[in-house]
Amino acid sequence: MIPRYSRPEMVAIWEPQTRFRIWFEIEAHATDRLAELGVVPKEAAATIWAKAKDAVFDVARIDEIERVTKHDVIAFLTHLAEIVGPEARFVHQGMTSSDILDTTLSVQLARATDILIADVDALLAAIKRRAFEHKMTPTIGRSHGIHAEPVTFGLKLAQAYAEFARCRARLVAARAEIATCAISGAVGTFANIDPSVEEYVAKKMGLTVEPVSTQVIPRDRHAMYFATLGVVASSIERLATEIRHLQRTEVYEAEEFFSPGQKGSSAMPHKRNPVLTENLTGLARLVRGMVTPALENVALWHERDISHSSVERMIGPDATVTLDFALARLTGVVDKLLVYPQNMRKNLDRLGGLHNSQRVLLALTQAGASREDAYSMVQRNAMRTWEHGEDFLTNLLADKDVAEKLPASELRSMFDEAYHFKHVDTIFRRVFGTA
Repeated sequence: MIPRYSRPEMVAIWEPQTRFRIWFEIEAHATDRLAELGVVPKEAAATIWAKAKDAVFDVARIDEIERVTKHDVIAFLTHLAEIVGPEARFVHQGMTSSDILDTTLSVQLARATDILIADVDALLAAIKRRAFEHKMTPTIGRSHGIHAEPVTFGLKLAQAYAEFARCRARLVAARAEIATCAISGAVGTFANIDPSVEEYVAKKMGLTVEPVSTQVIPRDRHAMYFATLGVVASSIERLATEIRHLQRTEVYEAEEFFSPGQKGSSAMPHKRNPVLTENLTGLARLVRGMVTPALENVALWHERDISHSSVERMIGPDATVTLDFALARLTGVVDKLLVYPQNMRKNLDRLGGLHNSQRVLLALTQAGASREDAYSMVQRNAMRTWEHGEDFLTNLLADKDVAEKLPASELRSMFDEAYHFKHVDTIFRRVFGTA
């Protein structure tokens, strides 16, 4: 995590003090339940809470102990004993390190996902506002980067809204899958700890019980979680790439907001570059790059090994912090996006009406021409229009074969732009629930 691409709320989830606080809460809740079961004295459980509930754990001291023990959980428990005193001997009864580490990671990822869901909600609100603003703003649709048929800029944004609504649903599902608790002891058999402890801790920490945890929570859950983050990142890149293309000088239909005093180039003072969306493209690559290691973590040895540990210590914070930043940045881009309808109109008219070719093709087939003949008639006029910069309708009107099939008045009616937008309201109702 580097400050340039980090936001404080998400970073706080992964700070050592937060992690040790969660460790303590898991241990203390487990001790409470063990006290209810008569395994440890109730007075000891109460003392643990009383002495450490508001403690600020000494991260440097824990690190110092770990340099000797070479074990992070033991280092923490040793420091906790320094705070609590003799009653600390009742902490961690029947538990194993993975019970603490895996359950803590579940808590952190669940909390991180809550932030990501809120980020997507903010993005959806911005996209919806701009979609309705440009619901009927005509622009050319492109396939293969080439002019196809007209759409509206609002429809482009409606598509993005629907995509991020799916992303939100995926995040909700990923949160539910990752938010499990394992307090089952060595190799997950509950031999030295009652299963009710796990249920108690899960409820206190806002998690569900892991049905079978071996000694770790199965990593297919984590693989699914990080894969979901990768999909969200790809959706960010898709919209960012669209904006980057629209900002190209030759297109110039939309543009990132360029603030007063902003500089685009150290060499060329005229430059206004799509730096934010280019940055988003790079951040999306980083998040997706963390998916493969998560997938490879699924295949652990027997009941556990720690080959996953080093991976998750990196990708847990980095993926969530990066995606949080990217979603917030994209929201800002959409919110302040400069849209140029006049340039959209200019580009729409650039090819002399060629975007109506399919409508003419269909009319010719309905008038009796074979599809092959109709296609040939339309294409030869389209190619002439394209190559000589002429007007498509004029060329069609001058074509005797076309004229034999379609009256001039009918041909002219096929160049009515409103034809292409007659179902915009239907699409908006499907996406937003209202037109």
